Amino acid sequence: MNSEKYIGLDVHQATIVVAVMDSTGKLIMESILETEAATILQFFAGLRGTLSVTFEEGTWSAWLYDLLHPHVDQLVVCNPRKNALLKDGNKSDRIDARKLADLLRGNQLKPVYHGETGVRMLGAVPELSDHRERPVAGHEPTESGVPQLGDSLCGKRCLLHPASSPVAGKDPGSRCAASSRTTL
Repeated sequence: MNSEKYIGLDVHQATIVVAVMDSTGKLIMESILETEAATILQFFAGLRGTLSVTFEEGTWSAWLYDLLHPHVDQLVVCNPRKNALLKDGNKSDRIDARKLADLLRGNQLKPVYHGETGVRMLGAVPELSDHRERPVAGHEPTESGVPQLGDSLCGKRCLLHPASSPVAGKDPGSRCAASSRTTL
């Protein structure tokens, strides 16, 4: 008996809809999981056989790839724009998960490269590994690692003001706030 399982995941912020197919294309399991690492890993720990998993590239794909990669035999993050078959027919999260599993089984998905975590990280600084604290290009991080309002507009601690409207306590010819004032 072939123990190959093809798993399609329709990933959302709060939930993941899962469809599991066998090698003949028979749907053997469907589930809805919360998008939490412990819940996802517990689900996959309960599956037996050779596990092939797919989901579409999106907001959660890098995190989910890193989470699942050590626990499955094959992992394909696919490009939703290149999978025209997903657009055909009815649409729902359950149907999308089933279609993804079936397309994976038929080797009909266009993968998106997902390398190792270190390649995607912005250096080795731990604070930068959390996506919520990554600085945007041009922002100067402060001691807390969070850019301050106005930092990127014209340099550190400087706000742009329209030349035509005078600002109290500021030289109209200057584009920076008066040095005696505190910026936002």
